[in-house]
Amino acid sequence: MVSRLGVAVVGFGWMGRVHTQAYVRVPHHFPQLSLRPELVAVADDVPGRAEEAAGRYGFATAVRDWREIAVDPRVHAVSIAAPNFLHREIGVAMAEAGKHIWIEKPVGLTVEDARAVSGAVTKAGVRGTVGFNYRNAPAVAAARELIASGDIGTVAHVRIRLLSDYAAHPEGALTWRYERERGGGGVLGDLASHGVDLARFLVGEIESLAADTAVFIPERARPTSATAGHTRATGGVPGPVENEDYVNCLLRFASGARGVLEACRVSVGEQNNYGFEVHGTRGAVFWDFRRMGELRISRGTTYQDQPVSTLHVGPGHGEYAAFQPGAANAMGYDDLKVIEAYHFLRSIEDGTAYGPTLDDAVHSAAALDAMSGSAERRGWVSPVV
Repeated sequence: MVSRLGVAVVGFGWMGRVHTQAYVRVPHHFPQLSLRPELVAVADDVPGRAEEAAGRYGFATAVRDWREIAVDPRVHAVSIAAPNFLHREIGVAMAEAGKHIWIEKPVGLTVEDARAVSGAVTKAGVRGTVGFNYRNAPAVAAARELIASGDIGTVAHVRIRLLSDYAAHPEGALTWRYERERGGGGVLGDLASHGVDLARFLVGEIESLAADTAVFIPERARPTSATAGHTRATGGVPGPVENEDYVNCLLRFASGARGVLEACRVSVGEQNNYGFEVHGTRGAVFWDFRRMGELRISRGTTYQDQPVSTLHVGPGHGEYAAFQPGAANAMGYDDLKVIEAYHFLRSIEDGTAYGPTLDDAVHSAAALDAMSGSAERRGWVSPVV
């Protein structure tokens, strides 16, 4: 029997739109779900934005204050796609109101924020998931299985990169993303959080780390009107960039493996150059987000001069079969969020966690805090969960 689940979206920038489209699409790809999302309410404090979203996607109600959603009995689950500094307040409030939450990473500005939201979810007995979408790529799921099976031997070292140019233009507006009190650690929360999640998902817990950070564009113009995404601004009053453009981090895993994680938001010439290389004692596995359906693998017994082959993922790898009937048919970024929505709804339906949880967000936030501390102290630091 199909049941309706009232859902709401808080914050309707790009990510709020992606969540909404995922809710709309999820019954098409996963018809086995007995819970069908119904778009009940959308909240955004920018005048007119929520109303526009309601008109475009069919939300029953549009409001400016997210608190109206917290007390709306029609709403059973909430997507939180608001700026980072609001994650803790909204996340805790929604959980305490008995709403299941799908919250974007990094879940606040600090590990204390992530702990607060995680604790509220646990105390309320609701389900919670986090927007670590890259682990949903079928090739990443295949890599995890390959590594866990021992096909490439014992993991020796891993390199994870998240390089982008979304903030590379010097006329990029000085939005909340560049302020310490509202955007937290800059590229640490934006991109390195994904890197930490991939590291843990593929290799295991991080025991200690040593990081270096930098700001390469120290000043930007303040916007003169409402912004969405990565808006340019000219003529506005200049202000300082308070958080990191770049981080490079050495990792030591509990397993004994070593790693390197590098993330940058101002890398000219790099458009979403995200991926990883995992080297084991008998082989290796490589993945590039821009070739999302391919996994390059080296395995065997020759060790030296061992060749690398390309696997085109297909049905049987992750949730690929819900989208395409045969290998090498392309999937896209939005498909990963549909998978995320499916795992969220399935968790609510079954009462069992599927996909990343708030505990994963706490571990990621602890690693990010450790990176900041390491860069300041110039030494090795162990994440404190």
